[in-house]
Amino acid sequence: MQHSKRKWTVWLAGLWMGLTLWAQPKSPYISRVYDFQPAPGQFVNVSPEYEPGDTRDDILRKVEELLAGEESGLVSLGAYGGYIVFGFDHPVVNVADRPDFRVLGNVFINSGVGALSESSEPGIVAVSRDANGNGLPDDAWYELAGSEYGKPETVHHYRITYYKPDEHKTPEPDGENPSLTDTTYIRWVDSQGRQGYVSRNSFHKQPYYPQWTEADSLVFEGARLADNYTVEAGGYQFHACEWGYADNRPNSDPQSAFDIEQAVDAGGQPVHLPEIHFIKVYTAVNQYCGWLGETSTEIGGAVDLHPEAVSTAGQILREIAQTQLVANPVRDRLLIVSPVGQTVQVIGMDGVRRMSFRVESGTNAIPCSFLPQGFYLLVAQDNAIKFRKQ
Repeated sequence: MQHSKRKWTVWLAGLWMGLTLWAQPKSPYISRVYDFQPAPGQFVNVSPEYEPGDTRDDILRKVEELLAGEESGLVSLGAYGGYIVFGFDHPVVNVADRPDFRVLGNVFINSGVGALSESSEPGIVAVSRDANGNGLPDDAWYELAGSEYGKPETVHHYRITYYKPDEHKTPEPDGENPSLTDTTYIRWVDSQGRQGYVSRNSFHKQPYYPQWTEADSLVFEGARLADNYTVEAGGYQFHACEWGYADNRPNSDPQSAFDIEQAVDAGGQPVHLPEIHFIKVYTAVNQYCGWLGETSTEIGGAVDLHPEAVSTAGQILREIAQTQLVANPVRDRLLIVSPVGQTVQVIGMDGVRRMSFRVESGTNAIPCSFLPQGFYLLVAQDNAIKFRKQ
């Protein structure tokens, strides 16, 4: 009995902390990395560093340590399709007529050419809203349509597969370029019927395939931008897109910021999102440039440009009554009035979850006749309600 009381007390303390998080100061910087899957590349297993025995969770922790907070490091996403998913300690609000967040990269300006960056390795940015209220990035994703979205050379619904290499195979070096030590290192095929390789070079001798995954192949899907390099005076120049891509313009450039209002669905139709909870970035080009290797988007953090803004959804929650029970005590059903669609849970006084279900905005009737008589806690996003089942 004492154990149950202690469990209940700890659970209530945690609940109270969760319900009061909105009152805490909001950080404008990344607070959590939810997913990280780089495609093969010369900086994979280096940024962040893979150590023997590391699991996916270990790598996620390392990436989060690199990117969370104001002082952030740099993470490589590898070749085309490699991605990262992250979020803040609050939703990013879609403020009208203003950019909403910035994704930091390592682009530099070639002062001899002018304002355009000559080291752009563009990454496509997508956003998601926690529509089901479970705190995980498992809802629909919406691409932020940048300047290249509608161009005929942009390929939508592109797919690529990379195959795990044999690290002990006989290398096939480039006879004309000694820095390329294996030109058939990691094979790939794509949805356009093309195939090629991620080559290995003498500058990076570690494995290029993510060592924490046991999968024999890696598949990535999304949109692919046209190659962005030219060879000028014997050197490669990587030309920036006009706007709307990560690691594309210098961090100080206004065109490196993102507007949630640019969100489109899978069919290219505009979508209005009052706020978003998750951001995904993936390498957007599939190109290989000699001794420089594959083009890979690098991420050095992210910034919410107006962390104190209040979304329309938040205003609704405050203007409309919080989640309510129409009748209390309860007999055969819970009559729940909810201001928004959300996931609601019923917790017993012993701390055990008895029900979990989805409600929509408005009045919802949820059968509960199977619950034993006694007291319970109805836990919603905006409050917790103690009720008695008769």
